[in-house]
Amino acid sequence: MHEPLSLDAISAIDSHLSEEERMIRGAVRRLVRERYLPRAGELFEKEEFPKDLIGEFAEMGLLGASLKGYGCAGMSAVQYGLILQELEYGDSGLRSFVSVQGSLAMYAIHAYGSEEQKNKFLPEMAAGRLIGCFGLTEPDSGSDPSSMKTRARKDGDHYVLSGTKMWITNSPFADVAVVWAKVDDGDASSIHGFIVERGMKGFETPKIHGKMSLRSSETGEIVLDECRVPAANMLPNKRGLGGPLGCLTQARFGISWGALGAAKACLESTISYARERKQFDVPIASKQLIQAQFADMASEIIKGDILALHYGRMKDAGGITPVQVSLCKRNNVGLSLDVARKCRGILGGNGILLEYPAIRHMLNLESVYTYEGTHEVHTLVLGKALTGCNAF
Repeated sequence: MHEPLSLDAISAIDSHLSEEERMIRGAVRRLVRERYLPRAGELFEKEEFPKDLIGEFAEMGLLGASLKGYGCAGMSAVQYGLILQELEYGDSGLRSFVSVQGSLAMYAIHAYGSEEQKNKFLPEMAAGRLIGCFGLTEPDSGSDPSSMKTRARKDGDHYVLSGTKMWITNSPFADVAVVWAKVDDGDASSIHGFIVERGMKGFETPKIHGKMSLRSSETGEIVLDECRVPAANMLPNKRGLGGPLGCLTQARFGISWGALGAAKACLESTISYARERKQFDVPIASKQLIQAQFADMASEIIKGDILALHYGRMKDAGGITPVQVSLCKRNNVGLSLDVARKCRGILGGNGILLEYPAIRHMLNLESVYTYEGTHEVHTLVLGKALTGCNAF
């Protein structure tokens, strides 16, 4: 057998990256493969997030990486995408932590907060001394956030928040939560963001147990029981659904890069397995059916890489539209889940063991397929853009 070519060698993607972009990617790649992958299966099995890595993420500038000022690294969109891809090569839980901290919680404060709020929270969050979460989804309000039931009523120099948020990444150990609520029983146009701090009376974040996906990510609820939040903690510069949806657009862009990291981990490890695994006296990698699947998967991953890089360059040059972000998230997460499932199949019975990454990534990607806008919702976003007809 000859030495196989890597996906990056076939795509020649590195020729389109700057030296700085390759250096940043390489640093995160080393961290993930040396400090996380050796214990990835164990952490998944035990439902543990590696909190010991948070300080290292902060030192590398990964928290709020794409934000400028306030102690943030100010990375480009492409640099940010590359680091998320390397993190998700390790596990979707790693990428989710960084994505929620930076693209949701920190971005909301950076984009919609007052100068006092930015100075108070962002440097501490960039340094990993404050962990954030983002409270939008509710038990009965997922794809339609305008139907949220969480309310905030004005009471002197405070707002009193009541409601429950569900499926909140980082909430069990978060120090601050950016929570979205309708003010004074208004409609969707009255939605505001509030920075709720750990220790405020009536703020609880119970952990969700029994997940079969994203087990290395801490997921919980946010329970607000007449929680009094100072009026100074309301984000002043945005109202209505445009606020949370603007944050989600930032996060979805990163997910479109990150999911490809999971797909690459599955394909590379499965190719390595197939070159060693013998049946009928030959490696299964020599079988045409196996090679056809590898060729199809590699083609889809490389096309996804090119799509993400194209939109990343556009974002850096002047911005991309929410429709373009939906297209990229839908395409890249969908193909990555398909790759993980096919790799699990090629591994046969071994494919259900945590010794091999495919089953872990496959289960994680089932969640990624659903969160930050379900695959079906992004389909309808793209369909509406193409036809001009609203199918929601």
